[in-house]
Amino acid sequence: MPDNDGSNQAATKIVTVDLSARHQITVARGVQLGLTAYLLWGFLTVYWKQLSAFDAFELIAWRMVCAGVVMAVVVTLRHDWRTIIDAFHNRSTVRRLLVASLLLTANWGSYVWAVTNDRVIETALGYFMAPLATMAIGVFVLDEEPTSAQKFAFGCSAVAVVILTISYGRPPWIALVLAGTWSAYALSKRTVPLGAIDSLAGETFVLFIPAAVLLVVLSGRADSVVQSADTKEWILVLATGIVTAVPLMLFAAAAQSIPFTLLGPLNLLVPVINFGLGWALYDEPMPIGRLIGFGFVWIALIAVMWERIADARRSTLTGAAT
Repeated sequence: MPDNDGSNQAATKIVTVDLSARHQITVARGVQLGLTAYLLWGFLTVYWKQLSAFDAFELIAWRMVCAGVVMAVVVTLRHDWRTIIDAFHNRSTVRRLLVASLLLTANWGSYVWAVTNDRVIETALGYFMAPLATMAIGVFVLDEEPTSAQKFAFGCSAVAVVILTISYGRPPWIALVLAGTWSAYALSKRTVPLGAIDSLAGETFVLFIPAAVLLVVLSGRADSVVQSADTKEWILVLATGIVTAVPLMLFAAAAQSIPFTLLGPLNLLVPVINFGLGWALYDEPMPIGRLIGFGFVWIALIAVMWERIADARRSTLTGAAT
């Protein structure tokens, strides 16, 4: 007669291994989506530089309207209008979508303004800080237990802000806004009871009319897109919906499938690209004091990444031993 306890234990172990494997597949897929999104975002700096002649607020309005049109097409192709309509009939969901869309707009606005005003390196600083801000949300909002490396990283970040404030002669507010709004947006995505694509569609739809009204108001100015853009610039402006929607849909899927403490380090691709573009391609200044401030941020990130790699190795060894 078979040992029932042994059979149950074996079955439990098989189920546990199966669930773990599914989780790993989900996380691996999330990492792939996140990497693709961050690469696209990094090189968007070059894209927005081509539109530096126009007002950043007008560009953001165009971006929101064009993204709304793109997402309307996506929703139509997916036959998801019923989901969107139901979501807009739920006040709680609408509030959550509004919060997410406002955070996203603040992040977009700060980034585009910085790029079009020759502050690409400061956007790099913001996105270097974003993983640390994301981890801070994990610790202080989601009650994740901070590790020694994370505590060290938070201390280095505080020192970096002080040094950079002295170097710039002001707080690096663009960087702080970018880091804060992006991390808060990632958190808000977890509160919206919609799938990744439907959530993004709702975020663009909720501010579509205000953005369209702003375009009407601004279009009468002599330097507006409507009054002064040439054919190339019109193509770039109208394509902002596509270049906005694609990486955001990728990120939305990644944010829902991998832990914040892993999602944060992936963001490093964006500032590495922006830092290189600002310094090497656009000749923005990098005095020694500013470089020291960046150095403290890099030390913080290295500490966290080193810990993450060490944890992954230990997990691998433990799994192999069992």
